[in-house]
Amino acid sequence: MKFFIDTADVAEIREANELGILDGVTTNPSLIAKTGRSFEEVAKEILALVDGPVSLEVVSVDKAGMLAEAEKLAAWGDNVVIKLPLIADGLKACKELTSRGVKTNVTLCFSANQALLAAKAGATYISPFIGRIDDTGHDGMELIREIRQVYDNYGFTTQILAASIRHPVHVRDAALIGADVSTIPLKVFNQLVNHPLTDKGLATFLADAKKIQA
Repeated sequence: MKFFIDTADVAEIREANELGILDGVTTNPSLIAKTGRSFEEVAKEILALVDGPVSLEVVSVDKAGMLAEAEKLAAWGDNVVIKLPLIADGLKACKELTSRGVKTNVTLCFSANQALLAAKAGATYISPFIGRIDDTGHDGMELIREIRQVYDNYGFTTQILAASIRHPVHVRDAALIGADVSTIPLKVFNQLVNHPLTDKGLATFLADAKKIQA
């Protein structure tokens, strides 16, 4: 499984990158707004930091507007992935960008049917929002299972990018099902690393090491 970090905070990206396991970055207008900086400034700094794919989201809701934004964003770096909303015009833009060789991330996916359409349109990534589905009282992970089966049934190469990850169990379950990518906040990265038994064991080893050295 690939690990992307879901943030626009450059300091968080640097911290995750230092772990040596970061494969890419996903952003959105809400995350960039939290930085208090301009979209272009933040995006270009992230692109310079990360070798892997960086998803930059368009804000237009019509095909022509999306394509115009995509052309500008794609010029900022070879690792730009254009993030498109899963609406009719988003699918149209996805098909056109794919034909041009531009990578896409179709986002705000909440059903297997939507994921099927995105794959048919040639999306590089599909982003089902697990946590938001859980918030409605349904099982977000079931959507990952359904998409995995549909894609495997027909040999689609669109990568399943599990999004709206809230905790380590989401990451584990998505990996067990076969999601290709999890995009997670730094908090969850840290939770994946830490375990109380690891801490306890290390403390014991260190205490015994002191006895040996004495």
